[in-house]
Amino acid sequence: MSNDLQRPVIGFTCGDLNGIGLELIIKSLSDHRVLEMCVPVVFASNKCINFYRKSLPDINFAYNSTKEYNKLSTKQINIINCWEEEVAINPGILNETGGKYALISLQAAVKALKDKHIDGLVTSPIHKKNIQSPEFNYSGHTPYLKSEFAVQDVVMLMVAENMRIGLVTEHIPISEIAKHITKEAILSKLKIINSSLQKDFGIDRPRIAVLGLNPHAGDEGLVGNEEESIIKPVIKEAKQSHNILAFGAYSSDAFFARGQYEKFDAVLAMYHDQGLIPFKSLAIGEGVNYTAGLNAVRTSPDHGVAFDIAGKGIADPTSFLIATFEAIDIIKRKNGYVSARQNPLKRVSDRLFANTVDEKIEE
Repeated sequence: MSNDLQRPVIGFTCGDLNGIGLELIIKSLSDHRVLEMCVPVVFASNKCINFYRKSLPDINFAYNSTKEYNKLSTKQINIINCWEEEVAINPGILNETGGKYALISLQAAVKALKDKHIDGLVTSPIHKKNIQSPEFNYSGHTPYLKSEFAVQDVVMLMVAENMRIGLVTEHIPISEIAKHITKEAILSKLKIINSSLQKDFGIDRPRIAVLGLNPHAGDEGLVGNEEESIIKPVIKEAKQSHNILAFGAYSSDAFFARGQYEKFDAVLAMYHDQGLIPFKSLAIGEGVNYTAGLNAVRTSPDHGVAFDIAGKGIADPTSFLIATFEAIDIIKRKNGYVSARQNPLKRVSDRLFANTVDEKIEE
C-alpha cells in the first residue's frame, strides 16, 4: 500500500476501447476526492487517453506516464502504458480491436494485482463477445478472475447502499440454470458471502436471505421441488453446521415487492436476472459489482459498454465513482479486520520499535 498517507494504490482497466470505459475513467479520476483517497493507476496508453480527453475539453486530466511501478506519482493520476502502437478507436463500434486491447489492459492489471503493485482493481466494462480468444474463454470478468487467482469459488456480489445481492449462477442460459442449483453450489456461495460480509463489510453476524428457484418458491412442491429437496435443506445445514444465519427460501416477487431485502445484510439469488433486475431497479444507478472470495479486491460499475452513447461525452460516471470508492472502503475494512485480530502485544511492539536505531555496543 502507498506510504503517502496510507492511500491505497487502485488500478483501472480501460475496458472496450470503443465503449464508455475511458470516458468514465477521465471523468471519475478528475474528481479531486479520488486523488485524495487513493493513488490511481490506469492500464491503457497515453494515445488512447488523449483521444477521449479531446472530447472532454472542460475536464482537467493531468497524468504521469510510466512503465515502472517504482515511478508512480502519488500526486497525479498514473498511466501504465500497456502498448505503444497507434490504435484506431471507433466509439460505438463492436470490433476485434476493442476486445483485443481490453484484454491486454486486463491482463496487465491482474498481473499487477497479483504481484501486489496495486492494492485493488476497478474494471471498466468489456463486451463479452469480442474479447473472446484462446487467452480469454470466459463469460465475463468474474470467472476469469476466479481462474487467475486459482480459487475454488467466488461470488458475483452486487453492492449498493440499501442492498447486496449475490448469485449462485451467473451468465448461463436459462435452460441450464436448474442443473447448476445444487447443495454444494449454494453452500459454497453462502460461505463466501458470509465471510465477505464479515471481513469486507464489517458485519459481525450477517443475516442472509436465500431466494427460491421457482415461482412462489415452489409452492411446497406444486411448481417445482428444488426448494424442498435442495434449497431448504442446505439453508438448514448452513445454520446448524456452519453457523451461518441463512433464511428462506423466499419467493422472489413478494420478497422485493414488500421490501423484505431491507431486513437482511445480503440476498442470495439463484440466477442472474432474478437478482439483477430488482437490484438495478432499486439501486438506481448506484450499484457496484464486487468479486467476493478473491484474495484481492476488485469492483466494477453495474453497467455495460454502452456503445449507443460512446464517444458522445454524456456517460454518467456515478456508478464508476462509487465502484472506486467502494474498492477503497473494502481495502480499509479488510485491513481493519486483520489488524483487529492480530496479537495486541505484537501490534504495540511493532509500533514502538518500528523507528528505533540499534544500540551500538562497545567491544
